[in-house]
Amino acid sequence: MFSFFKKKEAPVEENKTPVLTAYLSGKVIPIDEVKDEVFSSKALGDGLGIEPEGNVIVAPCAGTVSALMEGSKHAVGLTLSNGAEILIHEGIDTVNMEGEGFKYFVKEGQKVNAGDKLLQFDSEKIKAHGYETTCIFVVTNGDEYPDMKLHTGMDAVQGETVIAEF
Repeated sequence: MFSFFKKKEAPVEENKTPVLTAYLSGKVIPIDEVKDEVFSSKALGDGLGIEPEGNVIVAPCAGTVSALMEGSKHAVGLTLSNGAEILIHEGIDTVNMEGEGFKYFVKEGQKVNAGDKLLQFDSEKIKAHGYETTCIFVVTNGDEYPDMKLHTGMDAVQGETVIAEF
């Protein structure tokens, strides 16, 4: 009867096709230009890299934190509403830094929205250890998303520039 008193339900986000924005500002490069054979060969999946201008990685869209590297704090895994699993990995060989210069803002299982802080890193410490600062984005189950589009070859603005669409 008085349906206008009923609370309107929010639109169901699960049916929305995820659009991912840049998790960092910087130059976006194809994954095959990343200076790490594991990533550039697409062994972990297709993706891209960003040569960072900042030092805080944010969520590219809504999702659930599905993996953290507690010892090294250099990477974050997210599971998106469409089931896509993404890995954001800061630097090349930075696992060897054992967490020095890295800080998490999230916990495993936490739900995040686009723009939420995930990870902070010290690019000067990374360079002082002799490592590259390229931040890599990989869709680890990308074979399940043949229509996925990755956007590279541009300068991205964190939280604004679209880098991937499903």
